[in-house]
Amino acid sequence: MLAVGVLRTVPLDGELTSSLINRVAARYRLPASSVLRLWTCRNSVARHDGGGIRADAEIILNEAGRESLAELCGVKREVLTHALPAFAVDDPKISTGREAGVVQARWRVASTAAGVAAYGCQLCTARRTGQALRAVRYVPRWQRVCLRHGFWLLDADADQPLEHLGLRLLPEVVAAQRRWRGVARRAVRAGVEPERAFTLAHAVVARWWEQALSWEQEVIWPRRLHQLAGGDAGSRLEWWRIVGRDAAIFPEVVAVADALLEPAMVEVAWQVSGGMKPRARRADDAFCHRLGERVGRIWLGPELAADHGSPLNGWKGAIVRARRHAAGPPGWREDPWHLKREQQPATMAGQLRVMAAEQQAGGSGTRWRATVPAEQRFRVSQLVDEAREQLVELRGVHSGTTAEVARTLLEHLSESADLIDQALVHTAAAAVASGVALKEVAQWSRLPAEELAAVLALGEGED
Repeated sequence: MLAVGVLRTVPLDGELTSSLINRVAARYRLPASSVLRLWTCRNSVARHDGGGIRADAEIILNEAGRESLAELCGVKREVLTHALPAFAVDDPKISTGREAGVVQARWRVASTAAGVAAYGCQLCTARRTGQALRAVRYVPRWQRVCLRHGFWLLDADADQPLEHLGLRLLPEVVAAQRRWRGVARRAVRAGVEPERAFTLAHAVVARWWEQALSWEQEVIWPRRLHQLAGGDAGSRLEWWRIVGRDAAIFPEVVAVADALLEPAMVEVAWQVSGGMKPRARRADDAFCHRLGERVGRIWLGPELAADHGSPLNGWKGAIVRARRHAAGPPGWREDPWHLKREQQPATMAGQLRVMAAEQQAGGSGTRWRATVPAEQRFRVSQLVDEAREQLVELRGVHSGTTAEVARTLLEHLSESADLIDQALVHTAAAAVASGVALKEVAQWSRLPAEELAAVLALGEGED
């Protein structure tokens, strides 16, 4: 029998609720599964394609469940509310209805609960908690350097063994983390959310990372990548290019975000465009040349000028149109910091799935798993499971007045239909984004192609 609250377990700032529960279990010297039995959980934990539990699997608690965790940790509930981003997240499935008072929980993927998750620094965890254990925290991509110990903290959503990369030989990456604070302050002064400035800059530089394989003059990134790999990436170069990308490009991402926030660079973009008299872009584009200088590559200007598909073009185009008081194409967002879905760089987890699929003979199931993000697949499965739960509850509902039975049946059937419709849209969007023709997806969905395109476009606008 678990002696609740005997051993005090303090949460880490930004920690996943599931991570805290795992540490509580270790503190009581029990398997996590034993502690999780304190909550009634009606769905399954998120897993990788190989079957292993995802490190970013998050657990959502109802009101009674939160009280139970606070007692178990031996801390005030306010402490958990302040420290755990997902602690106060509600799920109607367990927070309403006749069983709301039962201690309940539901599993989710962290990104659908409170944001992107990364491994915590084990040395920091040991120092703050006295436990040399793995912790998983909600950490935005612009705060991945542990300044105290010189580690780059990796995403927790990928099926790979590393939790961090050493930065001992890469002081410029650590320096970029310190510099980001000033860039974030500049963004706020400019009326731009720091997250959006970073996201756009990251997309810009991640695109360069893919193109850099053909840049003969590029020597900085190969050196960094080999140092991240412990000296030599060797035969695993492709794997290291995926796992080490975000750490390797971080200084350039910070530099690009800083540059795009400068009024002087905005003015250069305007002058290069021809001002009120538009002119075609040239190879000696001054804006691209200056941006190349800002990232320590004076030769990069012509490469950037020749890339017409870069997110930089959207940024410049929105600025130029605003000054010209001109409208963009129909549906165009006049926001320099808006990043189109198709321009978002692939995540480490997504790239590793694709690489694994390419390395083995894959059936249709393998290809689906390789091209559709796990979060999207999890959402589809979750919707189908919830619809199934609604339909199961209808078994035997045939006693009572005609009005009572009809109301119960219709309400549950209507909710199930709505969940199935959502699953259909999510699946169709995943198929189209993975390259399946819209006409074929529409045929399988039994929807007119024009109607499906409109539905998917509406979903795009809500992102």
